[in-house]
Amino acid sequence: MTSNNLAKEIEAVIKGEVLYDETTLDKYSRDASLFEVRPQVVVFPKDNSDLENIINFINQNRQKYPNLSITGRSAGTDMSGGAIGEGIILDFTKHFTKEEVNVEHLKAVVGPGLYFRDFEKETLPKHVSMPVYPASKSLAALGGMIMNNCGGEKTLRYGQIRSFVTGLKMMLANGKEYSFRRLDREELAKKKLQNNFEGEIYRKTFELINDNYDLIQAAKPKVSKNSSGYALWDVYDRDNGIFDLTQLFTGSQGTLGLMTEAEMRLTEVKDHERLVVLFFSDWNKLPEVINKLVPLDVESLETFDDTTLKLGIRFMPEIAKQVGKSFISFAMQFWPEALMSIKMLGLPKLIVLVQVSQDTKEKADKKVEEVVGALKDLSVSYRVAKNADDAEKYWVMRRKSFSLLRNKVKDKKTAPFVDDVCVLPENLPEFLPKLMKILKDNGIKANIAGHAGSGNLHIIPLMELDKKEERDKIAKVATLVYDLVIKYGGTITAEHNDGIIRTPYVEKMFGEEVYKLFKQTKEIFDPNNIFNPGKKVGGTIEYMEEHIAKK
Repeated sequence: MTSNNLAKEIEAVIKGEVLYDETTLDKYSRDASLFEVRPQVVVFPKDNSDLENIINFINQNRQKYPNLSITGRSAGTDMSGGAIGEGIILDFTKHFTKEEVNVEHLKAVVGPGLYFRDFEKETLPKHVSMPVYPASKSLAALGGMIMNNCGGEKTLRYGQIRSFVTGLKMMLANGKEYSFRRLDREELAKKKLQNNFEGEIYRKTFELINDNYDLIQAAKPKVSKNSSGYALWDVYDRDNGIFDLTQLFTGSQGTLGLMTEAEMRLTEVKDHERLVVLFFSDWNKLPEVINKLVPLDVESLETFDDTTLKLGIRFMPEIAKQVGKSFISFAMQFWPEALMSIKMLGLPKLIVLVQVSQDTKEKADKKVEEVVGALKDLSVSYRVAKNADDAEKYWVMRRKSFSLLRNKVKDKKTAPFVDDVCVLPENLPEFLPKLMKILKDNGIKANIAGHAGSGNLHIIPLMELDKKEERDKIAKVATLVYDLVIKYGGTITAEHNDGIIRTPYVEKMFGEEVYKLFKQTKEIFDPNNIFNPGKKVGGTIEYMEEHIAKK
């Protein structure tokens, strides 16, 4: 099969653009992961009929193109390799950008290709928001955010994005679009009686979950965030008779169908924000601080380490430019931190950002007083940011850390392969040194940022991936790290999903019985394995190693 022949056949059945030039194929061979997988063609579907025709084309040409697959893609910021594939890449960012905001009912309807930055331009002036977003919110799009079940800096208060998805429209393996939402017992019974593909999906999925209910519920990770595996445990509430397939599609990484539209719940914006910045000389006090602060209903407990801080200092001129300030004025904002470092006899090992958001200034001030009061007996250095500019410098450091690493450290490349582990916060002081020892023993340097309140760490190694001996470390180290995560009852991915990098470890994470249920789930929805194959189930370490990008 050649890209040229395939492209011409697809062009004949759709209205959207079909590209297969070398520059385009090179671009879509990469996302934000460490992998490179070359597609056959890249398609910009114009509407639902294009999606139907592409799916039907694949189903009707199984003999001619037996392994032809579809990988949906929005912004391409996925760090697990979930947005790359060997068949057809469908880019939704050109035409599937629907945006409807209903302020009165606090809901929105969005397309998968809608960039979050554009969504915020519509919602924030109306005093509403969808408060769950990744650090890459200026680059990410809603399709990827939903299909990965993203979290972010406000997850502590609001949970992951699945809690905001109230309805989905999905194009399934038979080339038909269906709407999904929460169903009660009576509504579910009617769906199961349908003599069509939708009815078959409801019958088979209900049977799978109901017959294995206790096993599935026991498999749900005990940490507060998870994006690994299929969230079967969130579909059926047997006690209340609620059945909700939106919760299965959310986080499925496009392996069960193509999202065409989502209905989302919104919240009213809390106008009055304050930031308390904590400075630690080590990680040991973190669990005690978290235990004190979480009951206060703070909005965020974000963290980054001294490596990230040094990176920010090193590239401060560029950061200043990005936030529209002169280098001198931006640098002078860090004078209090310089004094703090002198007092601490060096840079802090860990910085924690405690975000407070309330409806009124009085409530925000009172909440800050509560936070400061909770810290008094803990011997933790802190300062309260004076204003929004003072606070924003920390958020810039936190949000820009990965892009700085990716774009500015020239001798090494970011290698996100243990980038999203999550354990209970009380286990961090014991867990983290063991994880860092694994990296150190294998000659890997890394920086750490993350969501301290949930024990979710983003650990980004820096490696020379053009060297075979460096690439050979990845599978070995990933196995050691994920064994450690599982030993501590955590999850191998809290919000970045499985993709190419973690799918080979999903069975290790959940066990053979539950993994079989995941495979059956995939077969129910995608019997011909056309949607993003090798993600969630079916991936191998060999495939992962073969597709590590060398540059």
